[in-house]
Amino acid sequence: MSTPDDILTMELVYADPAELPNTLFGGGDMAASSVEQLFKMPLPFKEANSEDKPIVNNKIEAVSPGYELKYTLEGHQRHITAVRFAPGGDWLTSASADSLLKLWDLGTAQLNKTLAGHVLGINDVAWAPDGKFMASCSDDKTIRLWDPHGGLCLRTMEGHAGYVFACSINPQANLIASTSFDCTVRLWDVRNGKSLKIIPAHMDPISSVDFNRDGTLFVTGSFDGLVRIWDTISGQVLKTLIDEDNSPVGYKPKCLRIYRGHTNLKYCIAVKFSVTAGMWIVSGSEDSCLYIWSLQSKELVQKLNAHAHEIICTDCHPKLNLIATGALQNTENLRIWQSSETVIELNK
Repeated sequence: MSTPDDILTMELVYADPAELPNTLFGGGDMAASSVEQLFKMPLPFKEANSEDKPIVNNKIEAVSPGYELKYTLEGHQRHITAVRFAPGGDWLTSASADSLLKLWDLGTAQLNKTLAGHVLGINDVAWAPDGKFMASCSDDKTIRLWDPHGGLCLRTMEGHAGYVFACSINPQANLIASTSFDCTVRLWDVRNGKSLKIIPAHMDPISSVDFNRDGTLFVTGSFDGLVRIWDTISGQVLKTLIDEDNSPVGYKPKCLRIYRGHTNLKYCIAVKFSVTAGMWIVSGSEDSCLYIWSLQSKELVQKLNAHAHEIICTDCHPKLNLIATGALQNTENLRIWQSSETVIELNK
């Protein structure tokens, strides 16, 4: 299963490990925790930034992403299974079949820390929205909570009966959702590591999970070909999305766009949005290439021969035109790509 010199010059703020129990998990009665109580905690307020708004004009524009190799990060001894930029954009975390997490400083492109604790390959890693902690999940059937700056494992959560394939942290940073080959989703209380809900969600192993923007919903994807949307508090399924080729009689799924060109027959390949300049859809592929499409037109705007083997994980930087890729190879398996994006104005 577990099959940058001048990029940033920002000042880093490190968490004090002595303060972690309060700053990460908050107070309150641990025994009385529930999904509903946790959900009532307010979201961090983020003021809208006019610079983040898309610019619309009356000209037709042809955009070339122009992504080129910026760095190859060496350190993992086996293939890469997940890559995640930190919310602030100063770090990159990579997970690997070598059972290690590595934290990379994007300001120097150097390894900052190696986080060890899992005993089998790691399948996924997620950052808390405030960047104060991370969660990882593994073939060892556990989810671990980490202080990325101190390099410490804060908590280990056990309960799944199969490989834990994916994990996600809600916007309030107090719930973790995990999915497994045991066909269940579990919701965990970040403060004490207790399992709050066990949801038999699919008939086959569940390969992905994520929360929506306010945490009221989460979505799962499974080997059974279904995508399901769930209510976080009740744990009830609200909608099941079925591929049109496999839909039952009378069911009409509404697929808005299909992006074609890459190869995906054997592996679970992550697909990401890039919104730092152009609006792109970014995906790895089993033909060892990185594919980038225009979100609106569905046009394939760039194809890069990025690695020697299958690329199963990608991530897009939250602020800069950077993409991280991880591949199923034991060397040169982690790379960062930078865009020299250009906009060509055309006459109508």
